[in-house]
Amino acid sequence: MKTKQPKKMGRPTKFTAVDKEQLKTLVLHGFTDKEIAKFFGFTEQTLNNWKRGHPDFFESLKDWKSKADQKVVRALYLRAIGYKHPEEVFFQYKGEVIRVKTTKRYPPDTAACFIWAKNRMSREWKDKQEVEHSGEIKGPTIYLPKQDKKNG
Repeated sequence: MKTKQPKKMGRPTKFTAVDKEQLKTLVLHGFTDKEIAKFFGFTEQTLNNWKRGHPDFFESLKDWKSKADQKVVRALYLRAIGYKHPEEVFFQYKGEVIRVKTTKRYPPDTAACFIWAKNRMSREWKDKQEVEHSGEIKGPTIYLPKQDKKNG
């Protein structure tokens, strides 16, 4: 005897149709969930549903996002301490193109240093200083003249 299987309701999922390598590339390039959803033509809520329904997918997204974050942290670190890299510069002299290999240098960036210190050493680098006071605050006693009830 055959038993009837309940029919699934709703629209079929696009989860299997999404190119996971393309998705990975977008995440590694810093796309937000909203931007990813728009790129693939579904809603951010759909992406959130997939995260809940597919734990391996959710873990992959977190891993890719972590790699993108680490890349940014590394770039911030390099800006904070300064860095250099090889570079080729092209000149024209008397109609001839001359290629010169050189080293491009970037000095330390104080704004990057501050961001790094604020996030990595937050106790020492707070914007807001907290000061505790104890005791009673007393000031001079001021006596105000009594108001005349007629004049207000």
